[in-house]
Amino acid sequence: MISLVLRRLAHSVLLLLGVSILSFALTELAPGNFFDEMRLSPQISPETVAALRARYGIDRPASERYLRWLESVATGELGYSFAYGQPVGPLLRDRALHTLALASVATLAAWLLAIPLGVGFAVARGRWPDRLGSALTATLLATPELVIALLLLSLAVRSGWLPTGGMTSSGYADLGAWEKAKDLALHAVAPVAALVLGILPALVRHVRAGMIDALAAPFMRAGRAHGIPRRRLVFGYALRAAANPLVSLLGFSIGSLLSMSMLVEVVMGWPGLGPLLLEAILARDLYLVLGPVMASTLLLLAGNCLADLLLYAADPRIRREAAA
Repeated sequence: MISLVLRRLAHSVLLLLGVSILSFALTELAPGNFFDEMRLSPQISPETVAALRARYGIDRPASERYLRWLESVATGELGYSFAYGQPVGPLLRDRALHTLALASVATLAAWLLAIPLGVGFAVARGRWPDRLGSALTATLLATPELVIALLLLSLAVRSGWLPTGGMTSSGYADLGAWEKAKDLALHAVAPVAALVLGILPALVRHVRAGMIDALAAPFMRAGRAHGIPRRRLVFGYALRAAANPLVSLLGFSIGSLLSMSMLVEVVMGWPGLGPLLLEAILARDLYLVLGPVMASTLLLLAGNCLADLLLYAADPRIRREAAA
C-alpha cells in the first residue's frame, strides 16, 4: 500500500513538472505579453513600460524566469499576477475550492444515476427500456457540453425557477445558515446539471457494457441454477464483478468533469478556475495562466490517485501483486 502511494506520488510530481514546462513553453511561444498592451496607451510612456518589464523580470531569459517561478511554487506564491498585482497562490485557493466543490457534487450525482441506470438497461437488454436508454444516451453524447449549458441557462432565465449565474445572491452575507445553504444549492443546480448531463451518457454505457459481460459469465448461470434470487445475483455478484473497470473509470470521469467544468463555469458565471483562466489568457497574464492549469492538473491527478486506491482496496489480485 505504502509503495503504491509513493509510486503514484513520484509519478504525479514528474507529470506536474512536465505540464509546467510545456505550459510555460506554450505561453512563451504565444505572441505578446501583458505589458505589450500598455504600449498602445498614449498615457503610458515607453520608459515606464520598460521599467515594469525589468521589475517583473519579463526581459530576462525564459529559463531563468521558469526557475524563479519554481522557487515561488515552493513558497506557495505560484508567481505574480500582473493584472491583480499580487501573488497567484491566494487568487487560486478560493477558485480551486469552488471548482472542486462543483466537480465533486457532479461526480457523485453522475455515478449515483449511472449505476442504477446502467444496471437496469443491462438487465433489460434488447427490450424497450434498453432501446430507449440507448437512444437518449446517444442523443446526449452527440450534444456538445456548450449547448447543454446554454439550454439549461436559457431554461433558468425563462422559468425563473433557478438563479441565472454566480455562486451566491447579492445579499448572501446577511442570510442565516439555512438560507445560505439553500442559496448555494440553488445556484449550483444549473452548473451541476450541465456537468452531469455531459458525463452521464458515457458512464451509463460503460456500466451497461460491464454488467452485460458480468451477467453472461458462467458463475451467473451457476447461481441461477442453484436458485439464488435474481436481485441478489445482479447486485450482489454481477455488480461486484463489474466493479473493477468502473472504479478505473472514476479517474476518467473526474478528468472529464474538470475539463467540462472550465466551460460550464464561464457560461454559468460560477467563480471557479474556468473564468480565471479565460481572464488570464485574454490579459496575457503569464503566471496567472499557469496557476489554473497547474491547479486543474493537480485535481485530476488527485482523482486518478483516488481511483487507484479504491481499485487497490476492491481487487485482491492487485494487493497480491503489490505485496509480491
